[in-house]
Amino acid sequence: MQPKQSIIHLPVYQPGKPVEEVKRELGLKDVIKLASNENPFGCSEQAKLAIVNEIAHASIYPDSFSTVLTSALAEQLGVERKQLIFGAGSDEVILMLARAYITPGDETIMADETFPQYKHNSEIEGAVIIEVPLKDGTHDLEAMLAKVTDKTKIIWICNPNNPTGTIVRQEELTAFLRQVPSNVIVALDEAYYEYVTDAAYPDSIALIKEFNNVIVLRTFSKIHGLAALRVGYGVGHADLIHYVNQVREPFNTTRFGQAAAAASIGDGAFLQSCRDRNSEGRLYLCAAFDRLGLQYFEPHGNFVMVDTKLPSKQVFDALLRKGIIARARWSYYPTHLRITVGSQEQNEKFIQALEEVLDEAAVLG
Repeated sequence: MQPKQSIIHLPVYQPGKPVEEVKRELGLKDVIKLASNENPFGCSEQAKLAIVNEIAHASIYPDSFSTVLTSALAEQLGVERKQLIFGAGSDEVILMLARAYITPGDETIMADETFPQYKHNSEIEGAVIIEVPLKDGTHDLEAMLAKVTDKTKIIWICNPNNPTGTIVRQEELTAFLRQVPSNVIVALDEAYYEYVTDAAYPDSIALIKEFNNVIVLRTFSKIHGLAALRVGYGVGHADLIHYVNQVREPFNTTRFGQAAAAASIGDGAFLQSCRDRNSEGRLYLCAAFDRLGLQYFEPHGNFVMVDTKLPSKQVFDALLRKGIIARARWSYYPTHLRITVGSQEQNEKFIQALEEVLDEAAVLG
């Protein structure tokens, strides 16, 4: 049996190491996972209640069109219902977008260090991958624009970028979009947009109204704390969304996910609390890195990418033995770790463990 040639060389996505696996392997009782950018404060109580209420309907297929959730989100964003599409996380929306628009030989442009699912799904569809180096950890829009040809189908921009946490600002993004050919799709992945506090961050929903070729990708996995339920969405011009919807599998989001997401939209107090506590945690981590003399990219999401000045695998393993799961092994940043902003207690334990690891390395060195 022979698989399609475009997938033979593809790596399997490696998620953050599970807490229970680390406990079992290393014999630890207490383990803190700061590897997958999950919300350390859980999810809305309203979302929990919505999940419980759906248990009685577990034997019934979900609404394939996510009608209630679509209506709630369309009203919140000020868009039409036909401008929205939902997936099992924004990952599936990325998959559907690639499936709907990319044909073998098409070119797709992305940063050289960004969310790997853009490249993964584009390669499955037989695309030619054009990777543009980040500039100081940020998307180099001018260099990306220079790579556009008549074969370009999709440009991917992760904003804030995962893993660096940097952002592209309104003025430069708008100028970029005005130069991109109208037949080239620009996918703005804003999985962490709720955490951004910089006033210059783009109003991407307004940009959709000006540029028909823009699709915005967002998720309920991060600040909403519903990662286990897998609900993400895309927002774009109705025509663009229509064709993505044509490749969507039926019942691709669950009753529980739809109900919890719709309830979470209405709990603004919970979301604001998470945003505020995340900002405090970012400041704490950055201040600690400054004290330790470690450089980091300016963070705008719920994570910080820091240069440990040591091979990241070495630091990752040392932290793991102390019960801290981090994220390492970045192709172009071999000494960097990406750390999720946790609760204050988690952040303090991480910094203490990191100091110990750095001190131990200095002694051995």
